[in-house]
Amino acid sequence: MSEAKTVEKFSEWRKMPIGGVWKYGSSNRECVVTNPYNNEVLVTFNYASKEDINEAYETAQKAQKSWGQTSAYERIRVLEKVAQLIEEKREEIVETLVKESGSTKLKANIEVDCAIADVKKAATYPLQMEGSIRESLIPGKENRVYREPIGVVGAITPWNWPFYLTIRVVAPAIATGNGVVLKPDHQTPVSGGLIIAKIFEEAGLPQGVLNVTVADLEEIGDYFVEHPIPEVISFTGSTKAGQHVGALAVKNLKKPALELGGNNAFIVLDDADVDQAVSAAAFGKYMHSGQICIAINRIIIDRKLYKPFVEKFKEATKAIKVGDPSEDDTVIGPLINKKQVDRAIQLVEQTIKEGATLIHEGKVEGNLIYPYILGDVTNDMAAAQNEVFAPIAVIIPVDSEEEAIEVANGTPFGLSGAVFSCSLERGIHVARKIKTGMIHVNDQSINVEPNVPFGGEKYSGLGRYCGEWAIEEFTTVKWVSVQKQPRQYPFS
Repeated sequence: MSEAKTVEKFSEWRKMPIGGVWKYGSSNRECVVTNPYNNEVLVTFNYASKEDINEAYETAQKAQKSWGQTSAYERIRVLEKVAQLIEEKREEIVETLVKESGSTKLKANIEVDCAIADVKKAATYPLQMEGSIRESLIPGKENRVYREPIGVVGAITPWNWPFYLTIRVVAPAIATGNGVVLKPDHQTPVSGGLIIAKIFEEAGLPQGVLNVTVADLEEIGDYFVEHPIPEVISFTGSTKAGQHVGALAVKNLKKPALELGGNNAFIVLDDADVDQAVSAAAFGKYMHSGQICIAINRIIIDRKLYKPFVEKFKEATKAIKVGDPSEDDTVIGPLINKKQVDRAIQLVEQTIKEGATLIHEGKVEGNLIYPYILGDVTNDMAAAQNEVFAPIAVIIPVDSEEEAIEVANGTPFGLSGAVFSCSLERGIHVARKIKTGMIHVNDQSINVEPNVPFGGEKYSGLGRYCGEWAIEEFTTVKWVSVQKQPRQYPFS
């Protein structure tokens, strides 16, 4: 697909599905979507207003009442069709991700693969919403427990993996019979929302079940979360924003599902295979320019292996292509915006001032950051205590397994991680000592599968996505007792 055709294609995305129809946002403010690689304007349109959000929630609530009663097999049919359409539209989705989010083609295809897998898994959920019959202490009583849709889900999704991280919420919520109002990030509204809504529409999802509102936070404030209709607020993004969203949700007695920031440790023990560890570290650090919540943030390595690891990791880093994400062999593309670039470089400069060694010096070209490697870092330095979200490797030497565990746990975060050791049992032992929601032995930290729980501990979030854990997030249970024979009461 040529660049001209791609930009022309973006011009089609000026309306949002609100209230069962595709309509222009009624805000006077304008959303300008740009390509982070070359700052080309892709599309402009009016944001959704508070009135639009209210209409979306009211429509979702009304549509959910019938969708929640729809046959499980019809819901399965829709989800299976969605998976088929995503595969058929792979090229369009990949090109959209490349242009809108700065994704490389490798990353964009991985994102599409993950989305397809999650939709296929979600297609099994309608037949897993099982109830049960429980015994009663009371003669002649039968206790029934029903699992039901929770109602309407408000979903706030991010810009870094916009297609997949939106699908990860929308697919299970719809599969379990809910209505959804989605607020994708304003930097990636097409790949993170509009194209997904169109796919579900083409798959036969009834109008109004899925609504998309691209809104300006300066205009809507907390209205999206505080609105009385949604029962669940799903948020994926930074810990600071997630704390605010979670507090608002709980204050308004809504269930928060939060997947937040990470400070993921990649531990290399003294018996690790250095070559394997270097290969894994390069992937886990530089995929999507490090802009992944589960990317490696700190490489914690036994001092015995520090020098050979650093030398080989530096060579691997030099071999990585940085540049235009539309070129097939590019590994590191642009950061999403200049603000993110400036923040990352400030972390580098501050960490060097604090005593870190600059092992490999990168550079900045527009929104591109050529990779940096910082060595001799300690866990109290800026780049070790903050989620870098950029192609900046932070290497921390330690003197023992015990120190590696202590350093890994020495942040408020606990999302993902990795441990390298030639002894699998030792690797598992260390992995279980790390306070984190996910961790991988002899692999890197970026792993997503549709049938295992995805989520974090501590400041990295609440709840779990994927697998049967997603069913728990987007459903509720109801106890219905049935008194089959007259009950004898003590005072009547």
